[in-house]
Amino acid sequence: MPYLSSVVWRMRHMLETSRLSATARSVRRDRLTYLSPWKLRRLERALKDVLKENVPGDIAEFGIALGGSAIILSEQAGQRGRRFHGFDVFGMIPPPKSEKDGRKAADRYKTIASGASKGIGGDIYYGYRDNLYDEVCRSFMKYGLAVDGSMVSLHEGLFENTLPAAGLEKVAFAHIDCDWYDPVTYCLNSLADRISPRGIILIDDYHDYGGCRTATDEFLQVRPDFAFEDGTNVILRRTGLNA
Repeated sequence: MPYLSSVVWRMRHMLETSRLSATARSVRRDRLTYLSPWKLRRLERALKDVLKENVPGDIAEFGIALGGSAIILSEQAGQRGRRFHGFDVFGMIPPPKSEKDGRKAADRYKTIASGASKGIGGDIYYGYRDNLYDEVCRSFMKYGLAVDGSMVSLHEGLFENTLPAAGLEKVAFAHIDCDWYDPVTYCLNSLADRISPRGIILIDDYHDYGGCRTATDEFLQVRPDFAFEDGTNVILRRTGLNA
């Protein structure tokens, strides 16, 4: 039975990968994203919905890592004349500081801080790399995307320092992939009024880390203008003006 289950999983994995865009398949081959094919497909479909409906605003991502999903978002944004803003410290991520993050987050960060975290396919973990910002910029250039502050901007530093100065006013789609309670809370509260009606916030870690889940649940309690859509990565879709 375990063998059969693994075969079925591999078949489903291959099928889901085949449904991705060519760029999404490519960034996976280049080991530029930790996102599963299921999460990438949901990201691509959610972005497609926003662009098809012509929801006004820029595209943004919080938590870039190696840049794979940011490249996918940037490419699609540029084809529709939208700007992309990416936010990251481009180095070792800050530790979880809230008691709401729980033991799993604390253990995960302990592994990262010890130097024992593994990268994709045996590569060096991105948080241990020198000049990660420059490396990500080179990956963007490989895909024909210039990080020049015109159509594509990457903002290096803590979100609370970079977002206020980014000139990000109206947002159609935002991908939040920053794990812990405090940064997820900051991103949600800072983005809420910037998201256009019918715009989407896609949350990566809702089912992975308790702090992210708590931050999202708390946000939804005070923002009834966002509808929750469950999935491997959850969607918060803005339904209208705040009640």
